[in-house]
Amino acid sequence: MRKREIELLAPAKNLECGIAAIDHGADAVYIGAPKMGARVAANNSLEDIAALVDYAHLFKVKIYVTVNTIIKEEELQETEAMIWDLYRIGVDALIIQDMGILEMNLPPIPLHSSTQNDNRTVAKVQFLEKAGFEQVVLARELSLNEIRKIHESCPNVKLEIFVHGALCVSYSGQCYVSEACTGRSANRGACSQFCRLPFTLKDSTDKIIATDKHFLSMKDLNQIDRLEELLDAGAYSLKIEGRLKDISYVKNVTAAYRQALDKVMERREEYMRSSSGITQFTFEPQLDKSFSRGFTNLFLDGRQSDIASFDTPKSLGEEMGYMKEARRNFLIVAGVKPFHNGDGACFIDENGKLQGFRVNKVEGNKIYPQEMPAIKPKTIIYRNFDQEFDRLLSKPSAERLIAVQMLFEETARGFRLKMVDEDNFSVYVDVDADKELARSPQYDNIHRQLNKLGNTPFYMGEIQINLSQEWFIPSSILANVRRDAVDALIEVRKKEYPREEIKLSPTSHPFIVDNLTYLGNVMNTKAESFYVRHNVNHIDPAFEKQHVADGVLMFCKHCIRYSMGWCPTYQKNKSPYQEPYYLVDPNGNEFKLQFDCKNCQMKVLRK
Repeated sequence: MRKREIELLAPAKNLECGIAAIDHGADAVYIGAPKMGARVAANNSLEDIAALVDYAHLFKVKIYVTVNTIIKEEELQETEAMIWDLYRIGVDALIIQDMGILEMNLPPIPLHSSTQNDNRTVAKVQFLEKAGFEQVVLARELSLNEIRKIHESCPNVKLEIFVHGALCVSYSGQCYVSEACTGRSANRGACSQFCRLPFTLKDSTDKIIATDKHFLSMKDLNQIDRLEELLDAGAYSLKIEGRLKDISYVKNVTAAYRQALDKVMERREEYMRSSSGITQFTFEPQLDKSFSRGFTNLFLDGRQSDIASFDTPKSLGEEMGYMKEARRNFLIVAGVKPFHNGDGACFIDENGKLQGFRVNKVEGNKIYPQEMPAIKPKTIIYRNFDQEFDRLLSKPSAERLIAVQMLFEETARGFRLKMVDEDNFSVYVDVDADKELARSPQYDNIHRQLNKLGNTPFYMGEIQINLSQEWFIPSSILANVRRDAVDALIEVRKKEYPREEIKLSPTSHPFIVDNLTYLGNVMNTKAESFYVRHNVNHIDPAFEKQHVADGVLMFCKHCIRYSMGWCPTYQKNKSPYQEPYYLVDPNGNEFKLQFDCKNCQMKVLRK
């Protein structure tokens, strides 16, 4: 049976988060470059990235660096120099958006196409493959059938699929509302999160449909129960969102997906992990204990109605029960999960607003808040901060280890230790020593001394001892030969790390369209040259260079009309309101909604 490697890809805000992701089972980690990453608050120094690469490669874990913004003309030379620096420190691949990068003098480093490139069709992925991209991050909105179709049409392209974390309401790379309203471009990594604001929805006669609702705020993605289906559809890399998330999130979510993926691989022998080692956990991961707005499968099964969370863009956490009765200074809660002293709790009030309170003390089903909330009976209570769980994750919570076997035997001049790891890397360490017969059996002490692998990246699989006599071997000699073997094997693993190098050649195959509007995000002359060479006849500048007054600011698979039950294609209910509809933000700015039923999209324009 031919096995197919599968990659669990975890986020890292910084070096500490990156190491935690590796320790908790990631096969690859993506982290922001010193500049030009699509999260300006998560950039990292070359020194920190180099340290992460050094640690990762010990376990055959890959490090991908995001250089996935569109690039200004004056930044091109600096970006090219940075890419060479990233190559020299051993980075495995770059995740990019700007096609101008392909016009640079590049080192032989693999390129991955960011989801910011709006990768959602067979034609687009085929174009990217011919251009030299070996891995493509698909749009989050795709269904299983759409993923499968792309895989079947492009079997040699590694498909990277988001499986967990925050969702943008607009197709990635096709959102311009933050730039239009605040000058903070999502394509430049500075999104102002316009979609998380509360809005008023009204019709063309100014009749109010709903007020103060988070119509564009999505629930968070959670595909942990759908991993096997995604693998069968052709996914190679399963990606966790979260380069701005804290280390507790990285630990908990990576651990949860590692365990779930390992269970799939136990059942399905054709799938294997792409890195080395096993992970030993000191805690049981639970996804609803990390930041989430509630969970959704998004459009994995096609058009769904439960993806919008109009209540809050903030973290709800885990459902604990409901408020049964309020007394003078405590609440009686009916539920199956116990609160702890110091927990954070929240609920949705009668106006649909998220309210929170801190739990001071717990006595059975009585919780004593720091301040009594205005909460009605039968209201569901959530825990969005678990004090005990957070304390657990603040300590070492996982260990990544590589299996080794040892052979200890005698030589003409003394003794030799051979150490072989699970990837078949091996080292020999010889020690010159006079042979002296022991007065007592030595096997147990030799075994015990060689097995002391604590504080190393290895664990013992098997020890074989081949001695012709019961030679006396001091424990100090055994300890020294073990340490030398461990150090040598670490160096061999790093030196022999199978780093892939790809040197791109210029291509000229036709792009999927011959006319590029502002949606092409062409920010610089190198990107323009790339598209001209690929038969694009007309190229408009990026929205960030020249605002388009009547341009669509958001392209959404999520549809407010569908969420309200008024979709003419899939639903029977007719709206009592007159189109077009408008969203009004807290500053009074109005945005027109257009419904493109042919393409099953909602578009947002500035009025």
